[in-house]
Amino acid sequence: MTPADALSLATFIALIMLALALLLSTVRIIIGPTLADRVLALDLMTVVAMGFVGTAAIRTGLMLYLDIAIALALLGFVATIALARYILSRVTSEGPQ
Repeated sequence: MTPADALSLATFIALIMLALALLLSTVRIIIGPTLADRVLALDLMTVVAMGFVGTAAIRTGLMLYLDIAIALALLGFVATIALARYILSRVTSEGPQ
């Protein structure tokens, strides 16, 4: 097995594992009992998408994909902060239970 074949096999296995993680996080979004679970699963989906983009960068050799991964990370961070603020405002408006 040549190094190129090993790299191709490793990236293929990584894509399968990332697809499984994406499927499981989708299930968590659908059946998540709380809003916080859904936000966490959405954050995980962002990280998995970054993994897909990084794996695509390795497979193709185009480093432009890494810029896309950085933009996804920034977008995921901002979305998580916004959703956390929404959850906090929702809890404070309902009052203590």
